[in-house]
Amino acid sequence: MSPTTPQTPDGFKDDALLASPPTAIAEGVDEEVVEANRRVFAGWQFFLFAALAVAYSSFHLISLNVYPMETWSFRIVHIAGALILGYGLFAGARFADDDQAASPAWLKWVAYALLVPAAYALAQVFLMQQAVNGGAMRIDATLETLHYGYPLMATTAAAIVLSWFYRQARHRFNPADLVLMVCALASAGYLLMAFNTSMRMSTGTSFAPPGISWAAIAGSLLILELTRRVAGLALVVISAIFLAYVFAGPYLPGFLGYPGLSLQRFFSQVYTDAGILGPTTAVSSTYIILFIIFAAFLQASKVGDYFVNFAFAAAGRARGGPAKVSIFASGLMGMINGTSAGNVVSTGSLTIPLMKKVGYPARSAGAIEAAASTGGQIMPPIMGAGAFIMAEVTGIPYTDIAIAAIIPAILYFASIYFMVDFEAARKGMRGMRKDEIPLFSKLAKQAYLFAPIIILIVALFMGYSVIRAGTLATASAAVVSWVSPNRMGVTAILRALQLAGTMAIQIIAVCACAGLIVGVISLTGVGARFSSLLLGLAGVSQLLALVFAMLISILLGMGMPTTAAYAVAASVVAPGLINIGIEPLIAHFFVFYFAVVSAITPPVALASYAAAGISGDNPMGTSVASFKIGLAAFIVPFMFFYSPAMLMEGTPLQILRVGVTATLGIILLSGMVQAWFFGPVNVLKRVIMLVGAMCMIYGGIYTDIAGLAIGAGLVIMQRKQFGGGKEIGKVQAPAS
Repeated sequence: MSPTTPQTPDGFKDDALLASPPTAIAEGVDEEVVEANRRVFAGWQFFLFAALAVAYSSFHLISLNVYPMETWSFRIVHIAGALILGYGLFAGARFADDDQAASPAWLKWVAYALLVPAAYALAQVFLMQQAVNGGAMRIDATLETLHYGYPLMATTAAAIVLSWFYRQARHRFNPADLVLMVCALASAGYLLMAFNTSMRMSTGTSFAPPGISWAAIAGSLLILELTRRVAGLALVVISAIFLAYVFAGPYLPGFLGYPGLSLQRFFSQVYTDAGILGPTTAVSSTYIILFIIFAAFLQASKVGDYFVNFAFAAAGRARGGPAKVSIFASGLMGMINGTSAGNVVSTGSLTIPLMKKVGYPARSAGAIEAAASTGGQIMPPIMGAGAFIMAEVTGIPYTDIAIAAIIPAILYFASIYFMVDFEAARKGMRGMRKDEIPLFSKLAKQAYLFAPIIILIVALFMGYSVIRAGTLATASAAVVSWVSPNRMGVTAILRALQLAGTMAIQIIAVCACAGLIVGVISLTGVGARFSSLLLGLAGVSQLLALVFAMLISILLGMGMPTTAAYAVAASVVAPGLINIGIEPLIAHFFVFYFAVVSAITPPVALASYAAAGISGDNPMGTSVASFKIGLAAFIVPFMFFYSPAMLMEGTPLQILRVGVTATLGIILLSGMVQAWFFGPVNVLKRVIMLVGAMCMIYGGIYTDIAGLAIGAGLVIMQRKQFGGGKEIGKVQAPAS
């Protein structure tokens, strides 16, 4: 906020003190969110890690556009860089309030002592590399185990445990994490050495050198611990269950049983493109990191502030205005930043208090923001990076996926919009006054700030590769800023690269951890056994098989970021759906949608919990309310199967008919949930509205006709009784 702008104690501009429309209401949306366990350095430590983050982002830009690396080597460096940065920036335990409350000095010296075996293991990598350069075809197995494997494993495990108990002030660095950074170098260094020789061909066999297994075990532990720090325990627990299955599977009954894998055979292969270096890391090391850099450039040029202000100017005066602003702003921001909970924090900190200000209860305000932010993940063309993973896994062109997502995204956001509108009408809520929102005419003059996103879309549909289109869009974000009030110079560009390196840590750790699960699924064959289970259910009822697939997709996604949730569901559930005769695009969209909406599905709803933290309401209550608002997202995926035209598969007339009638059905469904349709509706009418909504959402010609007839009858009845709702809700909710 401007220091001269009159404000209320809660930080918002005082209505009574404003004589003219503000030039902006949203400021600080683009500010970096600092997580609770992120270290905040100063002095030389700040510059060191800032330089590492800039170097990490720059490495990807150069490798993707100028000097490409060998694929496996590039992915190993990609993960290792995230591990080093992550352990430097994210603490493994709560921070001490001050230096006096920090851990005792002897723990620090234990950590420094662990540096010795870690450095020894790293030195062995250099010695083995020299031997390979000298012509050695293999390294002595005993040497690898005694002088590399044992020191690396013992040091990694000890340093991880030590980091859980080592507490320091937020601005200080933890020596235990320095040990983990060295271990990450030692693990990656060996894999780079081994996978660039003929040893690469021995992975997964009894001939694989033991060093690969030791490096993979240490690397897996490091990935799991960093995932715990940046994404919580949910994904780590799921990964641990899958890893336990590798060795417990031979003793399990029924379809879960399998012959078994030895420790060496499994871990010598899991850190390859069959697992950790597979599709999830392939996407995170190319498309996701590139779009994180793009998002960071937009953030550095303050485009996020403009998006939110534009949304306020366009929709702020409608009834329940801030809630509708939340829908537009969160959809735009969520499409780019790729995390539902992160989007809630960035836009919800502004929109949730404003929704409460015009009369929304805290629970509704948080639920609307959570549902809107989650919807950003299904908003084409970027879809929170999910589209890129889908393209990588299925082989379907990215542009086809983006086009197929249009109607489902419209249905989702139409559902939230009319839920919000009907609630505002039912409760008599006002919009924001003209003097409370920016002038649309002024913001329209800065519409050029949309240029980077337009350039991205145009480049993709002109046939440019995703990498080239993303790079062009990133460069255009910097160029466009030169004619905006937030011009990006060299310092701002470096800051954007630093921000990108920091933002990338969470998603890279999550993708690598998801790759570990994918490796278990592919190497043990559990995915094929799950497919046979779905095939058996489909013999009884295809709808029953789809419901089962929905429940598994949501269960796998609970507590996980969207990218990891979809990657795991795509490996477990999608092949089973394809085997029962569903087209690959439909099957993957089905599991993708349910992986996305797991963020607002009780009992573990990350986006809803984040919104509840801002609104001050009960997290479980907010998650139930957001589930209700996002109800369409739980119905529409079933329609992919019964009406493929929703995914643009059909004639133009079929697609138009399905799109229009499904949208009308969503409006009826929203009215049914909110008990409002041109006025209040009783229980009987709500039941009729539900029947009409489902008929139109289903997509058949006869059901569409029936649904339209029901809808038309309800419109006539309600308008006759209430006159279009004009007599209802005249009493405005208070402005504060």
